[in-house]
Amino acid sequence: MTLEFRQATSADADQIWNILEKAIARRKAEGSDQWQDGYPNPAVVANDIEHGYGFVLAARDKIAGYIALLINDEPAYAEIKGTWLTDGDFVVYHRVAISDDFLGQGLAQQMLKAVEDYAANNGINSVRADTNFDNKGMLRIFDKLGYTYCGEVFFRGAARQAFEKVLP
Repeated sequence: MTLEFRQATSADADQIWNILEKAIARRKAEGSDQWQDGYPNPAVVANDIEHGYGFVLAARDKIAGYIALLINDEPAYAEIKGTWLTDGDFVVYHRVAISDDFLGQGLAQQMLKAVEDYAANNGINSVRADTNFDNKGMLRIFDKLGYTYCGEVFFRGAARQAFEKVLP
């Protein structure tokens, strides 16, 4: 199966929201508070797509995964309780979700490697992200892909673990 990492379009919005809804339910079933406060929602997805932040991992017309990518655009990261590894430009990603139909195939890692390529293609050697303290799956991926724990950032009143990977 060949997967393409590409910018999301408005035609992808329903599939993206379906993927996110199921990911929200998985987080709840795992006992997590992450994504249990009405975020993300269809308006967030629409905004991502409208501003060019939304990206998908797609097998033809079927979306396998979703991620939002921004460059130098995360105000909460300026207030880190800790220290980032770099001071320059960075790519930040949010809302990582894989379709139930594609779980367990390593696609989150594949998508994050595509993010590294995106950063490199934009002349940026830093990738940053954050996650809830209880998101064991994402924490394992950060470890596998060589991210460094940098401290805590705060979103909607809650602390989250912040990570950075410096690209070669």
